[in-house]
Amino acid sequence: MQTLKLYAPSVLRYTMALVILWFGIQQFINTTNWLGYVPDSIVALTHLSRQAIVYLNGSAELILGFLLLLGIGTRWVALLLALHLLDIMYTVGYGEIAVRDFGLALATFVVFMNGPDLLSLS
Repeated sequence: MQTLKLYAPSVLRYTMALVILWFGIQQFINTTNWLGYVPDSIVALTHLSRQAIVYLNGSAELILGFLLLLGIGTRWVALLLALHLLDIMYTVGYGEIAVRDFGLALATFVVFMNGPDLLSLS
């Protein structure tokens, strides 16, 4: 059981990285499904199209997801992703998506708290 405990932070980091990567990939594969989640205020602030914002967000999630998967800059990447998920939760409002994102944000914050683990490259 001690071995399981030793690898638990790595498993959590890998799991969260795969979830983030899945979301990033989906934003490129099914862009139109994500357009409704882009707040009007972000479109007005950036003067970018909703599609461009989805692509930028998907790109950021892919980059951060790969960094998290590799364990490079683990603490800072996990903190950025946790804050990103909390922002999404706030933007979407209360509901099943917000509750899901709250759980994901807390799990990612735990990765931040753990920092680099046994299998991290950094």
